[in-house]
Amino acid sequence: MFAEKVIELLKEAERNKETIDQFNDEKIRQILEEMHMLFNLNMTDANASSENKSLWTAVQIRHSALERNKRCLLAYLYNRMQKIKTLRWEFGSVLPTDVRELLSDDEYLWFTKYSTNLASYMRSLGQDIGYNGIDLTENLKPPKSLFIEVLCMVDYGKLELEDGDVIMLKKNSRHFLPTSECQTLIRQGILKQIV
Repeated sequence: MFAEKVIELLKEAERNKETIDQFNDEKIRQILEEMHMLFNLNMTDANASSENKSLWTAVQIRHSALERNKRCLLAYLYNRMQKIKTLRWEFGSVLPTDVRELLSDDEYLWFTKYSTNLASYMRSLGQDIGYNGIDLTENLKPPKSLFIEVLCMVDYGKLELEDGDVIMLKKNSRHFLPTSECQTLIRQGILKQIV
């Protein structure tokens, strides 16, 4: 049956809506092989169809299967690209190793280019009014208060705040810090907000 592998691929992606799963090289290779085989069969039948008009139905069915495979593969890749874009906003420009291993080399290259473009754009913001850029990834959700209490999860070292104060972040230490300065460290798992 045509297009079975691509449906399996989409179902696999559907099961993992929130997280990104391992890039499935093998299944994509099988789908591309099926598409290549369908294309070759269509070329053969299309060349022979001048003598036998009954082959047109088979050509049209295979062409429909080719189009379906193409649309489904593009949907799979687009969905992964959106998830990778979300990873950049959540984790910053450096992905954790376990997440990095889930991406193909091309996806990681795309992530790197997207990250570079986003950083360039953020640096350009506010230059006309004297700022040296604005970090758009800092507050993904509006803060409920200006200061929050946080617990340090690892020995991080010194953290210099915008006002010039330097704080030593040691494992299991508690601090009352500006929300704007903690968001990135919270997303990276260095700090944990105490509710």
